[in-house]
Amino acid sequence: MGMPAPVFDPRAVVEGRPPGRARVGVIAGIILAAFCVIVVFGIELAEAKASGHSAAPFFIALPLALAPVPLLIAVALFVDRLEPEPRINLAFGFLWGAGIAALFAALINTAGLEYITQPALGASAGEYVSATVGAPIVEETLKGLFLVWLVRWRRQELDGPTDGIVYAAMVGIGFAMTENIGYYINAEINPIHGGAQLLGYTFVLRGVLSPFLHPTFTSMTGIGAAYAASHRNSNWALPLGWLAAMCLHAMWNGLSIFGLIGTLFAYVFLLCLLIVLYVVIRRDRTRIVGLIRNYLPGYEGTGLVTGRDIEMLSSLRDRRQARKWARASGGLPAASAMGNYQLAATELALLHQKAHRGVISRRQFAQSQQGLLSLMQSARGQFQRRQPSPPPTPWTGSQTSAFTQPMAYQAPMPRPPESSGGRPGGGHARA
Repeated sequence: MGMPAPVFDPRAVVEGRPPGRARVGVIAGIILAAFCVIVVFGIELAEAKASGHSAAPFFIALPLALAPVPLLIAVALFVDRLEPEPRINLAFGFLWGAGIAALFAALINTAGLEYITQPALGASAGEYVSATVGAPIVEETLKGLFLVWLVRWRRQELDGPTDGIVYAAMVGIGFAMTENIGYYINAEINPIHGGAQLLGYTFVLRGVLSPFLHPTFTSMTGIGAAYAASHRNSNWALPLGWLAAMCLHAMWNGLSIFGLIGTLFAYVFLLCLLIVLYVVIRRDRTRIVGLIRNYLPGYEGTGLVTGRDIEMLSSLRDRRQARKWARASGGLPAASAMGNYQLAATELALLHQKAHRGVISRRQFAQSQQGLLSLMQSARGQFQRRQPSPPPTPWTGSQTSAFTQPMAYQAPMPRPPESSGGRPGGGHARA
C-alpha cells in the first residue's frame, strides 16, 4: 500500500511552517486566554453582587462593553485587507487583551493602589499617581507581551507597520472590552452619583468617543515590534514603541486632573494620533504595492502572473473584483483559491524585501519562494480543473491573465536581491 499523498496546506506555506502541523502553542494560548476572560467576568459579577445590587449591573454592563467590539474588529480587518494576517493569530491577540492582560492588569493595579500608592500618598493623590504612572506601565507591558511573542515566535508575520498596528489593535480592543465592564458597573453602583445618568455618561465617553483608545496606545508597541521584526539589528525598536505607548497612556490619564479642558485636549490629541496612524497605514500600503510592481514582473516567465495580473494585485478594488469573478466562475472554492493566489503573490513581493534587508538567509528565501510559487500554481490549477476554459477576466480586458492561459512555470526563479546590510541574505532573524 502506497503512502497517502500529502495534503497541500496554503496557510502553512504563507506562515512558513510545516504543512499539517497543528499550531499547538497558539491553540493552548487561546484556551488559557479564554479561561482568563471567564475569570475576569466572574470577578466582575462577584463585585456587582457584593455591592448589594444582585447581578443586574454586570448583565447591563456586559452588552454595553460588547456593543462597539464588532465595529472595531471590522475596522481592523478592513485595514488588514492587502496582506491579511492569520485569523487564528488575530483571535489570540483579542483574547490575550481581553483575558490575560486584563486579568493581571486588574490584579496588579488594585494591589499597587491599595498597598503602595494610597498608603503612601493618601486616597486622592494615590489614585492619581496610580492612574498616571502605575496603570500605563502595567497595562502597556501586559498588552505588549503579545507583540513580544509575535517577534519571538511569529516574526515572519510582521512585514510592516500595518501588521503591527492590526495585531496591537486586536489586543487593545479585547482589553478595552473587559476593562469597560468594570467602568460601567462602577458607574451603576457608585454610592454617590451612581445610576443610569452616570452610566450613560460613561458609555458615551468610553464606548462612543474613545473606543480606539487602547488600540491606539498599543499600536505604538505594534509599530516598534514590526520594525524590529522586519529590519536587521533593530531590537531597540520594540522597547521604544513600548515606551511611546506608556507615555501616551500616562498623558491621557494625567490630563484628567485639568477637568473639562484636559478632557477636550485629550480627545483632540487622540484624534491627531488616529490621523497619524492613518497616514502610516496609507504609506505602508503604497510601499507594498511598490514591491508588487517592482518584483513580480520577474516572475512573468513562469506563467503564474502577467502584467495585467500585477496591476490587479496592486489595487484593492481589482482584487475584490477578481475574487467576485472567481466565485462566479467556480464557486466558493475558486474564490478561496483566488484569495490564496493574491496573498501568496503579495508575500512573494515582501519576501524579496526581507532578503534585501538581510533578515532572512538565501536558503530561507529559496524555500519560501518555492512554497509561495507552488501556492500560486495550486490556486491557478483550481480554475483549470473546474473550468478548463474560464470566462475572460474583468481586470485584463483583451490582454492575457495567468488564469486564462496555459501554465508555463519553467522559467528560472529570480534570485534574492543583495542585502542592504552588506552581506547578502544574512540569517539574522528567525524564519
